[in-house]
Amino acid sequence: MYHAIVARMVRRGFERLSAGDYSVALGGAAANVHHVFAGEHPLGGERHSREAFRRWFERLFRLFPVLRFEIRDVLVKGWPWRTVVVVEWRAQVTPAVGPPYVNEAAHVIHIRWGRAVYVHAYENSQAVADACRHMAANGVPEAAAAPITD
Repeated sequence: MYHAIVARMVRRGFERLSAGDYSVALGGAAANVHHVFAGEHPLGGERHSREAFRRWFERLFRLFPVLRFEIRDVLVKGWPWRTVVVVEWRAQVTPAVGPPYVNEAAHVIHIRWGRAVYVHAYENSQAVADACRHMAANGVPEAAAAPITD
């Protein structure tokens, strides 16, 4: 039962992200959440606080205002004191400037007592970097900004 509840909550979080609302993901994060997003681009790097995670989400939706997630699978292992979730997904991504593209990826999320303490996105970071370069070359300065870190 616990695993089904966690899977349902994770699916709901991705549904909200598809609607442009990151409040569920942010609200479920621990104050010291460790967020990893690979790549050398404005969304890359690591963050270690909910505040930096919030700034990252704000940037994400400024650069990519349309993200439509299709969840392929959610796997949950463990118990409330140490839960690991793997979310396999496919997303239709529309940058602020430039052509839309598809990204297929997975997130690994570690949860402790109802709060995400570690979130790592394993995705096609080259596609993200390419879209950011295109946006930067076409008048979106934030698409060339340094990653948000803390």
